[in-house]
Amino acid sequence: MQEYQNRFLGSEVEPRPANECLFHVIPVPYEESVSYGGGTAKGPECILNASDQLELFNGHSSPGEQGIFTHFPIDCKANPEIVMQRIYETTQKVLSLNKIPILLGGEHSITFGALKALKEKYGTFGIVQFDAHADLRYEYLGSKWSHASVMCRAVDDLGLPLVQLGNRAFCLEEYETRKKFHVTSWDADYLCQNPIPENLIPHDFPEKIFITFDVDGLDPSIIPDTGTPVAGGLTWYQSLNLAKKALEKRKLIGFDVVELAPKENSFVSDFITAQLTYALMDLVK
Repeated sequence: MQEYQNRFLGSEVEPRPANECLFHVIPVPYEESVSYGGGTAKGPECILNASDQLELFNGHSSPGEQGIFTHFPIDCKANPEIVMQRIYETTQKVLSLNKIPILLGGEHSITFGALKALKEKYGTFGIVQFDAHADLRYEYLGSKWSHASVMCRAVDDLGLPLVQLGNRAFCLEEYETRKKFHVTSWDADYLCQNPIPENLIPHDFPEKIFITFDVDGLDPSIIPDTGTPVAGGLTWYQSLNLAKKALEKRKLIGFDVVELAPKENSFVSDFITAQLTYALMDLVK
């Protein structure tokens, strides 16, 4: 494997061979089904650029010391099925080394390629989704590969259990899909007005967890530069505490951070998304 020149936290972490790095960052500059604000294709590169401004030590540990290998970006100039296959193949290579895949989006539809590879390796595992939207439509605007359908692909096509956190915009179809596939959901209006529930994750949920974090799950006051910002979102520490709670007695096997839509001459969202990515690395034990 060759490493991409623009590396995540390259200012702090020395390059090492792929097999010596726990974290494998996979940039996926995919933007095909965006239905409102655009720009997600620029997200991965802006996250990588912003990561150079992070500190290796986060106040209590230095996750980057375990090694960060940044792959060349996925070639996204193809139809959705081919792009998903390319994501799957790259994730599969990371998993063959027994390392942690970290996808940087790009739109949320990219998650499917990683989930397919993870299911092949681990069988059943659980998904914890941070998102303003449920993404449970069978298809949207004529495509089942839409960003609005990615969690339907996960529960319907792959048969994976799902917990949704921070949703606050979903249609009747998605509400019915939740019931059909027994999706556990804690919407933003509850989470933002109550303590974290002790039963956040069902007792019979799998031990292995993949986190998919759409940055619009956070309130727009924290990350405004995303395709469809929705008021009433999660706060920074609230989100990290939810992730920690979700991982109690469980193991994080990978994650993605998606839907950053960078704006020219605006660096707040880029940096906070890079910071979020590094904070999630710290949850891998």
